[in-house]
Amino acid sequence: MFKIKAPDGTNNLCGKNVKRLRENYNPPLSQRALAKKLQLAGYDVDNHFIRRVELGERFVTDIEIKMLAECFQVSTDALLR
Repeated sequence: MFKIKAPDGTNNLCGKNVKRLRENYNPPLSQRALAKKLQLAGYDVDNHFIRRVELGERFVTDIEIKMLAECFQVSTDALLR
């Protein structure tokens, strides 16, 4: 069965950008701190969600892309580049 994958074989295009944005945040955020920030914004995620996204193990929905972009105050395009 054919599965859709990013050119690098991962399950999403945004994982590396999420990690970069998280690490370059001022002050840098741990995966747990990012999950907490998203929870405070009303999203039901945990640090395992962040880890799996960053490693490319998890598909990311359009709603999650929007959520992450809002959290980092960047465009959705910035996450997908």
